[in-house]
Amino acid sequence: MTDEQAIAQPAQQSHGRATRDSSANASLRVLAVSIGPLIAALVVGAILLLAMGFNPVSYYSYVVQRAIFSPSGLEATLTRMGPLLLIAASLIVAFRAGIWNLGGDGQYLLAAVFVAATVPLTMNVLPVWANLLLGLLIGAVVGAIWGILPAILKAWQGINEIITTLMMSFLGVSLANVLVKLAFLDPATTTPQTRTLPVEARLPRLFDTATSSGLLIGLFAVIAVHLIMTRTSFGMRLRLVGANPRAAVHAGLSVPTLTVAVFAISAALAGLSGAVDILGTHGNVRADWNPAYTLTVVPLVFLARLNGFGSIAYVFLFSALTIGGESAARRIGVPSFFSLVIVAILLITLGLAEYLDKRHQERVRR
Repeated sequence: MTDEQAIAQPAQQSHGRATRDSSANASLRVLAVSIGPLIAALVVGAILLLAMGFNPVSYYSYVVQRAIFSPSGLEATLTRMGPLLLIAASLIVAFRAGIWNLGGDGQYLLAAVFVAATVPLTMNVLPVWANLLLGLLIGAVVGAIWGILPAILKAWQGINEIITTLMMSFLGVSLANVLVKLAFLDPATTTPQTRTLPVEARLPRLFDTATSSGLLIGLFAVIAVHLIMTRTSFGMRLRLVGANPRAAVHAGLSVPTLTVAVFAISAALAGLSGAVDILGTHGNVRADWNPAYTLTVVPLVFLARLNGFGSIAYVFLFSALTIGGESAARRIGVPSFFSLVIVAILLITLGLAEYLDKRHQERVRR
């Protein structure tokens, strides 16, 4: 070994250790920002439960027991995950491309209404599998169409998509309710709702359980979106458009075209979520019904750091919380909307975690 090699070897080892330490610190930081807000939200939720006169340990343990360890509760949890995962996939596409598609509720509900109005009419004409595929296609197309206007305004006029997607969401929800009460009203019922798709004509169940196969559609969508956005050249182009539009132009990419593509894919997935919910669970749409999934799933996607696999875990936790919370409302008396209170607290703790993490990074750089 030469003198130069002898001198360089300790330096290389030191650099390697520093790199490993830096990587470990980064992993711990991401873990803290992802898990910390969830723990903080549950702790604050426990304090609120105590203030309301409920035992938080009893509430949380009952939610877990009912939603995860009870066979029927677990099946309901997994079924609810289907449409939520599709919403998560929709948000991941948009957010990774630097675009805020917050109009998912309108895209979801309009797609659900059109699917609920169309599929019962065609079930006697088409085979069950073809009718289900038609319903899924209708949902995706309706969602994509409702996302066209914000896409055009963003791509060619530079108008902020947060404003336009929220406005289109409000209009979509209102239009969906009008359609249910007028054009798509089931004349055979006194309650304003669309025609009902029979249970035997809905998405098949998994492994002789009550779990809808919509779960598989949601899992496939999230994993596919994650791989496309992180492992393919198309995903790289979409990320480049959001991160640095000028660099994208210099690279010869059509920013307006890719912007419209992001909106179309994101809105189509939100519409597909509505189709899966109707074809797999509800079978119809009642007037003034809106589960408002999109704004609920936003913090879950950010907690997962826009990672598809992490989103699956957080969607499972949220689904369990809502299913168990609904049961706890009947058994313990805790209001059924308390799960949404946890989500609201989660948004606050997530924002605080991001702020503290940013301040920490600024101090480290100094």
